[in-house]
Amino acid sequence: MLLNRHQKYLQIALNRSLHEVGGMISQLPASQFIIIEAGTTFIKKYGRHGIVEINYLWSNRLGQPGYIVADLKCMDRGFTEVSMAAEAGAKAATCLGLAPIETINEFIKHCKQLGIDSMLDMMNIEFPFEVLQQLKVLPDVVVLHRGVDEVQNKEKMIPYHNISRIKGAYNIMISVAGGETFKDVNRSYFNGVDIAVIWRSFFDDPHNSKVLAENFLSTIKAYGKR
Repeated sequence: MLLNRHQKYLQIALNRSLHEVGGMISQLPASQFIIIEAGTTFIKKYGRHGIVEINYLWSNRLGQPGYIVADLKCMDRGFTEVSMAAEAGAKAATCLGLAPIETINEFIKHCKQLGIDSMLDMMNIEFPFEVLQQLKVLPDVVVLHRGVDEVQNKEKMIPYHNISRIKGAYNIMISVAGGETFKDVNRSYFNGVDIAVIWRSFFDDPHNSKVLAENFLSTIKAYGKR
């Protein structure tokens, strides 16, 4: 596990062009509490090269190796995708909870072998706990996820109700994606979330990345994590 289980983090998902992403990263506070995500759309466009570039830019900004998540949303061939992400410098990769159990097990296994964190994305999984019960080894992070398109459905809520059950049974970090406001992030941390993932706020206002990041980071400080 490369993250500190006792720390809260802000994960910023980047999906704009490589040039724009470079400008956004240059604005961000050089904070160890920021995780940078190479978004799925970004990876589909730029591939391994995109992950390499984000890793270089963020590590250079920090003055030390940065923590990069490759949002692969793996559904098959876990070994191949994990290897690509690790070779590109990612510190974590994602697999979908909807993938076959065999694929998830292989994904987690190879993440451990290659020294990167495994993140299991439970988007569209009604009972994440049941998926975890079937695994040979637990992932490092469980991602509770309300998808981008699902936000239009007013009845589709961020699944905070799963947090207490998962944490009550497993010593595992939980990430939540699907909320974009300061209030959403505050609520996530209040409910025991370790990592709050933000996408649209930065995508819609890339030139204001510094202020956005500082505002979201202030929530972490409010919980005593500095």
